[in-house]
Amino acid sequence: MKRLLAFAAGLLVLTLGTSSSSARTLRVFAVGNSFSQNATTFLPQLVKAGGHELDFGTAQTGGCSLERHWKAAEAEFANPGSKEAKIYGGKALAEIISKGKWDVVTIQQYSLHSSDIETYRPYAKKLHDQLRTLQPGAEIVVHQTWAYRSDASRFGQVAAEKHAGSQQEMWERSRAAYRQFADEVGARLIPVGDAFWRVDSDPKWGYKPDTNYDFKNPVFPTLPDQNTSLHVGYRWSADKQLSKDANHANVAGQYLGGLVWYGCLFRESTENLTFVPPGLSPEFAAQLRKVAWQVVKESSPAGKSENAQQKPPGQ
Repeated sequence: MKRLLAFAAGLLVLTLGTSSSSARTLRVFAVGNSFSQNATTFLPQLVKAGGHELDFGTAQTGGCSLERHWKAAEAEFANPGSKEAKIYGGKALAEIISKGKWDVVTIQQYSLHSSDIETYRPYAKKLHDQLRTLQPGAEIVVHQTWAYRSDASRFGQVAAEKHAGSQQEMWERSRAAYRQFADEVGARLIPVGDAFWRVDSDPKWGYKPDTNYDFKNPVFPTLPDQNTSLHVGYRWSADKQLSKDANHANVAGQYLGGLVWYGCLFRESTENLTFVPPGLSPEFAAQLRKVAWQVVKESSPAGKSENAQQKPPGQ
């Protein structure tokens, strides 16, 4: 019943949010890693295009899991100023987040562990509760990260010493894990992972490996066709070696991530936002805006934060 009521309330807010409302300032703080950095790369520009203002803070460190975030926070609580706590550019989480009063604080799992719910426990709940203590007026929101590209050398862990066998399995397992955790703490989701899969699984827009490229004998600076990829993919290194990053988001993926964050945080349609990063075709950008809003509307809130309100945060 609790989930049903939260879903109904969320749908009401989303319906009201389809048209632009008066300008407001939203204060958002992201606890994460390179994936939260990817997803919010273009968020400031999108917020500006929507006629709003964003005060954005972060506590991010590369490859950081919920376990590491929590252990650093625990170290600071036990021994303020300890080196073990200062994993965010030489600073501790409490030190950074306490410099402001935030409307929304986001958390996420390390992508490699995101498909295994056991890696969330007990750290995610403890981190969530600590953030609630540090920012009692903020809504804690869960950022659902994305699956790796279909040609990744390995996918997310689904159990101890076992990995998903495909992009789809990684998405399905991580989606389930994120929703289970969000249910447990009564938090909303930012479903970036769902938006990535919606595009990647689309017959027209999804990435398809370039079967005409000679991967055995690549010639610098030629790259395979990756026009609709959401991931960085193939690139040439400084020493002219062909490498591949099938995990992190490229410009298109960063744009899609930012659109989903915008739609969730401001509860407004992304379809008419005018900002488009350089290098994206107008047609593909329009499709990403459409998908982002579809996914936001379709995503039933996993629960309701104790501090969530019927109106958008920051208002």
